Amino acid sequence: MINLKTQEDIEILQEGGKIHAYILRVLSESVVPGMSTFELDTLARALFEQYKVEPAFLNYTPEGVSYPYPAAVCISVNDEVVHGIPLEDIFLEEGDIVSIDIGVKHKGLITDGAITVAVGEISLEAQKLINITKESLMVGIKAAQVGNTVGDIGHAIESFVKPYGYGVIKILAGHGVGYSVHEDPYIPNYGNPGEGEKLVPGMVIAIEPMLTLGTDEVAVTEDEYTYVTEDGSLAAHFEHTIAITEHGPVILTK
Repeated sequence: MINLKTQEDIEILQEGGKIHAYILRVLSESVVPGMSTFELDTLARALFEQYKVEPAFLNYTPEGVSYPYPAAVCISVNDEVVHGIPLEDIFLEEGDIVSIDIGVKHKGLITDGAITVAVGEISLEAQKLINITKESLMVGIKAAQVGNTVGDIGHAIESFVKPYGYGVIKILAGHGVGYSVHEDPYIPNYGNPGEGEKLVPGMVIAIEPMLTLGTDEVAVTEDEYTYVTEDGSLAAHFEHTIAITEHGPVILTK
């Protein structure tokens, strides 16, 4: 069932979304070679506390996983697509790319958003992957108009990405968000125009394209959370939470 949000809900989400964007920016600007992913999580926790918001992912248990997520932020490096767990012995190296994904709970309502950044100097190939993934998110958001469907969003992203030959992860997708971390509807990054749930005012959704330099196939590691590309190719991930309105999509996490 899709839970539509009130205007008051959306205003609270927008407040939280601004804090969300700031925390994500500080984290992305703090990425340097030699730091551990645990250090990034520690910084994130301090920022959540400073701005009096809660990390929505911490202690959240998704369907199919046997234990709660143990960190405030998901940090996924290189071939890790999403949901990487920060650890003291995982160090970022020059040339890596890293996805930073956070959920922010503000006044009881949740925003979800992610960015992929370079660690020092990276290859032109890796930078292009980051750029196209970021642009594909904006293409998907542009398609999130009242009267369109989730299939229109997925089709827009897939059509934009196709000429570049990148893998579009199909087993993972965007989703509704707000009252909880994951809500209906399911929003794939591929699809056909006119298919799926119709977009109506009051829907709040997270759109999150995940692209790779190779396969669209992924596997889950032994930690039950981290998704990696089957062929070891680099992956990039961008995400915004948006509200569907009569005047077009409103990005809440900016």
